[in-house]
Amino acid sequence: MTRLTGRALRVTVFIGENDIWHHKPLYSEIVHRAHKAGLAGASVLRGIEGFGASSLIHTSRLLSLSEDLPVAIVIVDNEELVRAFLPQLDEPVSEGLVILDDCEVIRYVGRGSNA
Repeated sequence: MTRLTGRALRVTVFIGENDIWHHKPLYSEIVHRAHKAGLAGASVLRGIEGFGASSLIHTSRLLSLSEDLPVAIVIVDNEELVRAFLPQLDEPVSEGLVILDDCEVIRYVGRGSNA
């Protein structure tokens, strides 16, 4: 596991909840690829409303017919590891948005952990 404190690079991948890669959710594929690459962490965040290149608004409101809500996958690690990982997004992310941000990480350690 990577211990990360200080300067890092955050990659955020915006896709749709219903996007699929080889019969499984695309967000799951991305998280598993990040894990296999040894990156420090990845989280999937489900949006409640948004729109993208299609200009269709997707929302979780009860009266809406949309079920394809926006999803953001956030991955953080040092710049070298994140940039080495980026080519793994080229094939499965055919539609979506990938954003890179410099960030600063403060690592918190859970109770009972020997850090």
